[in-house]
Amino acid sequence: MQKKKTTIEEEKGILGWIEYRLPIFSFLRHTASYQVPKNLNYAWNFGSLAGIALILQIITGIFLAMHYTPHVDYAFNSVERIMRDVNYGWLIRYTHAVGASLFFMVVYVHIMRGLYYGSYKRPREMVWFVGIFIFFAMMATAFMGYVLPWGQMSFWGATVITNLFSAIPLIGNKIVIWLWGGFSVDNPTLNRFFALHYLLPFVIIALAMLHVIALHRFGSGNPSGVEVKSDKDTIPLYPYYIVKDCITFGLFFVVLFVFVFYAPNYLGHPDNYIEADSMVTPCGFCYLGLINQKLKVVLIARYSRNFFGPKKIKSGNFTPYRKCAARTLPLAAAAAAMVASGLLFCAALRLKAKAQHKNAKRAKYAMAAAAAAAAMVARQPCRPAWRMPVSAGYPRRCGSVQRCCPAV
Repeated sequence: MQKKKTTIEEEKGILGWIEYRLPIFSFLRHTASYQVPKNLNYAWNFGSLAGIALILQIITGIFLAMHYTPHVDYAFNSVERIMRDVNYGWLIRYTHAVGASLFFMVVYVHIMRGLYYGSYKRPREMVWFVGIFIFFAMMATAFMGYVLPWGQMSFWGATVITNLFSAIPLIGNKIVIWLWGGFSVDNPTLNRFFALHYLLPFVIIALAMLHVIALHRFGSGNPSGVEVKSDKDTIPLYPYYIVKDCITFGLFFVVLFVFVFYAPNYLGHPDNYIEADSMVTPCGFCYLGLINQKLKVVLIARYSRNFFGPKKIKSGNFTPYRKCAARTLPLAAAAAAMVASGLLFCAALRLKAKAQHKNAKRAKYAMAAAAAAAAMVARQPCRPAWRMPVSAGYPRRCGSVQRCCPAV
């Protein structure tokens, strides 16, 4: 009883009342005083930065869901209405779209840091496993979100990616029909993708909490790869690493809003501004994506043994240069090749789009000129250059335009 009275006396008033029943303030104090290795570099900032990006996506996504209509006849127009009629709808949508791309970039850096510094090794295997589930949930959420605008790339991306499940023997086609809710990508598909896209971010939050709990069991690793021996090797999370995280938060938002305000569609595809049409396939872009996905699976299977082999030293800092290069360069070269192929293909698509635009403008001008010429000829009085007898069954000619002229 005396201990309870002491706890109440520590916090007085409404805060003490809340603290006694729900010790949230003591939890915050514990988090602020959490001990972290003192030699962490900026590569460790990307974990907390991924959390900020996730919160940003959830906030903007909730506001977008207020105005979105998950129906094949209205989805595309509802997105256009968000962009044109909703107050600051363009800002919310572009922040959500660009933020999704930057979210994945941040997570990729976070994963590469874990691979390089051996953060997946004993005793932190559960941190890595939960992180893998978070990454899979992120990919599913991003894929379903890409379908929601119901443009050409949305429709055909959904068609191609869901058809991947047809490669499963015996039950593949049934799984695809079950995913679609019918025999093609249609309204049931869009409805369930919208529902799951709204649900999965909260699943990701739950997984992220497990990720942090598993991390706090043994604490963070560090660039040296040597476990912390005493409290002299650590410093409290607040204020040191909180302030350090704020630097990367600021840089993240600078990059985000540079894209949002100056190049909002640079990370997207122009064909997604065309409403979905099941009779027109956009440029084979989805099929290249399918090839890239298969290539990634092959590369990961080929080079994963270089990362997960048994090593006494966790960090890559103390690996001999030859072994370090042999471990990292093949994957880096493969990643660079994939990025280069994607950039080259995007450049080819842009050139093709420009050529199509020029041809369309030329055709438009030619049609306008022909229409103007036809209108001028139609306004001219009929002056037959020559006549054939009506009994011969030929119509009379006026100039170069063949039509029936009144008798003069």
